[in-house]
Amino acid sequence: MEEGEYRDTYHEFNQLRCIFEKSILSRQTMCEHAHRFCLADREGVACNNNQANSQCEILLSHLRSKALFALKLTKIDGPLPHAKEVKVQTGGMLGLSTIVTDGNSPKEIVENIFSLIEQAKHKFGNLDALPYDEIARQIAQYQGRKRAKR
Repeated sequence: MEEGEYRDTYHEFNQLRCIFEKSILSRQTMCEHAHRFCLADREGVACNNNQANSQCEILLSHLRSKALFALKLTKIDGPLPHAKEVKVQTGGMLGLSTIVTDGNSPKEIVENIFSLIEQAKHKFGNLDALPYDEIARQIAQYQGRKRAKR
């Protein structure tokens, strides 16, 4: 299957792409609304809740804009490179987990993105009120998997 065909089939099959797909596929986050699927020889993640997907989209937009310095960027003009996107998604969720638990139980894996966002909204009132400076520190500290030596 050629790349163009794959993308077309992917978009037909996955009507509501999970916003945190890269992080979920890295096996460092999970979500109650995520549905994994295989297409050709690749894996994808769909979201089964429109409201949760919209909420995640808003949060990820905030995370990207607040993490510019951590990513060593001055602006974002389109999609981020894969490693930087994983850094924002995974580091952002780990940072959010840390602030929701007041730093008492930092985790290496976020077990439910949707639940974590709901807890953060309950604690801070809304997504705009989150302490993004603290979350951006976690994004900066996050290191993805190291490449295997060949």
